Amino acid sequence: MSVKFKNVILALLILVLLFLLILISSKVYKFYVASKLDREVSNDSDVIKIGFSLGTLKEERWVKDRDIFMAKAKELGAEVFVQNANNDDEDQLKQVKYLLDKKIDILVIVPNDLKKASAAVEMAKKAGVKVISYDRLVLNSNVDLYISFDNVKVGKLMAEYLVERYPKGNYLIINGATNDNNTKMIKEGYDSVLLPKVKSGDINIIGEEWSPNWMSEYAFQSTEKYIQKNYKIDAIIAGDDGLANGIIESLSEHRLAGEVAVVAQDADLAACQRIIEGTQLMTVYKPLDKLAGDAAKLAVKLAKGEKLNVNNTIYDGKYNVPYYKLEPIAVDKTNIDDTVIKDGFHSRDDVYRYTN
Repeated sequence: MSVKFKNVILALLILVLLFLLILISSKVYKFYVASKLDREVSNDSDVIKIGFSLGTLKEERWVKDRDIFMAKAKELGAEVFVQNANNDDEDQLKQVKYLLDKKIDILVIVPNDLKKASAAVEMAKKAGVKVISYDRLVLNSNVDLYISFDNVKVGKLMAEYLVERYPKGNYLIINGATNDNNTKMIKEGYDSVLLPKVKSGDINIIGEEWSPNWMSEYAFQSTEKYIQKNYKIDAIIAGDDGLANGIIESLSEHRLAGEVAVVAQDADLAACQRIIEGTQLMTVYKPLDKLAGDAAKLAVKLAKGEKLNVNNTIYDGKYNVPYYKLEPIAVDKTNIDDTVIKDGFHSRDDVYRYTN
């Protein structure tokens, strides 16, 4: 065998060996990549995914709810996907479907409509996703948890505050939206205080209005209507601070701001400023750090299948569902520093900005 032929054979063997090495290396690399991807998917699946469906972000308080909830969930290692329906029932349903398509582990919903949102809850349950009804109760839907402040007490606090200071006179009530179950509960609270006084003849309720989508403009128009009819108004219960804003705007135009007692809820910054100015008498403070923070903790627990140890229940029209109930606080000039400001809900400079 010639030397030339031996060299050709050797070269061929080397080429075969190189080919085999490349083939083996390629398979090893593919296995490594596949394993890496598997690890990433596994790690990703360990992260709890929370869908947060908000009926609106129009009011200041809902922005606070969202931000606090997201911060707490992130601290707990969860990922939050937020959707805002802008007061549109159909959009909320579509957005919940979008969240479910993202394979969320749990749905937290602030329903735009207390009844229509039950379709969203049903959709989630069919997908095997647990549901927390946040601050507003979805009716007839058997959610896994309802978390909110004691809204009946909110109504009581507003009425008690007024009755103590104005035990006789004409009261006007401008509620929030009829499609929000909180409005019904707040009414239950203030009725328990006012109706005995109405029966005795001490208090006369000159009107009880309902504001679609909690519209401040409607509250303004309603107040205008009673002023134009020459009613003497002694006190007004507003469904929330946004409605109080419209009411006080109307009163201001007739030089009645500060003359008519106005109470509301939420402790919005503008409301706190009005309390210091004297145009709003009181607001019911609901510490959102507690509500949103606890909701995030409970959402993670539910997603992990852990026990919640919630003892209260509330009837949703069809089922008794677990109710995590928080306590609201009446706030006026005398305790605003020790509540809203002390908690860091608003800064003192912001609340007192018009008096500094």
